[in-house]
Amino acid sequence: MIQVLPLAAFVLAKEHPAAQVPLEPSTALTAEPLTLDNIPLLGYGTWNLKGDNVSEAVSWAIQAGYRHIDCAAAYGNEDKVGRGIADGLAQTGLSREDLWVTSKLWNDHHGLNAPESAIDTTLQKLGVGYLDLYHMHWPVTQSSLGSRSVEYRDTWAAMGLLLEKGKTRHIGVSNFDPEQLKDLLNHTSHPPSVHQMEMHPYLQQNEWLGLHQKHGIHVTAYSPLAGSNPTYDPGNPVQLLNNTVITKIASKRGCTPAQVALAWGMARGTSVIPKSQNKERILENFGSLKCELKKKDLAKIDALGKAHHRYNNPAKAWKVDLYVGLEDSKGKHELHE
Repeated sequence: MIQVLPLAAFVLAKEHPAAQVPLEPSTALTAEPLTLDNIPLLGYGTWNLKGDNVSEAVSWAIQAGYRHIDCAAAYGNEDKVGRGIADGLAQTGLSREDLWVTSKLWNDHHGLNAPESAIDTTLQKLGVGYLDLYHMHWPVTQSSLGSRSVEYRDTWAAMGLLLEKGKTRHIGVSNFDPEQLKDLLNHTSHPPSVHQMEMHPYLQQNEWLGLHQKHGIHVTAYSPLAGSNPTYDPGNPVQLLNNTVITKIASKRGCTPAQVALAWGMARGTSVIPKSQNKERILENFGSLKCELKKKDLAKIDALGKAHHRYNNPAKAWKVDLYVGLEDSKGKHELHE
């Protein structure tokens, strides 16, 4: 059984080669280990939660057993998510300290001064006194006129101050590429605790994951079910949950395809944050904690990595370079560009 374990415990994990991304000698830094603090490997994602039952869905998730709620200012629903958190805690008799709550700083609040006002708004909307983790959502700043450019050093310095003020327990990054992460590590005394990125059997990024494990940076995988989110254009390959490898393993192990994909992600040591507003699917996804995969199952899923399919890449629309040096950085489904 795959359980919610401390970050150091990579259950059923296979050996993955370390990334061939050189880091300067001065970056022999490792992030402080997450404690209580240990981020639950199964989380509940809130991206694209909208409509009349957002709060109910979040409350259902907490009642089902989720203890990791992933939010973001850009999702535009933190007030409804906050009401769901409050109801879920009331229904279960839990306290704020029993949940790991993550949120993210949006691009329009980068710089030395704006992050604090952004986190204050998030805390107010979510109705929590602090965050467990606050991510820089992208290494990109957005001007008041809507233009975008790569910027993260000053913003990261400002996020560090939020730690000192007790507004978040940890800070992290999201959607960085290797050169950006290397540069950040070379210019900070506080490495990110967590890096959130797209990761699933069609976009495994083994070397990139290996580098994070080497440097003590936990990885959270968003879109862990690949292109199942209706926001994405499914394109090719076939939808992950209809993939014959996944469906055959699911049938053999008495799991659903979604549970298999999530169990694979947790077996690699990454936390996964599936989203659903459907009560049955929320319960189904939580059942991934009981989906027991064999080593041969993991090997078969690993073989799906040749697809190199990235679903989320706003680089063209934003007119900035993203994911440079990573799998499928330009939508050509190639290993490296």
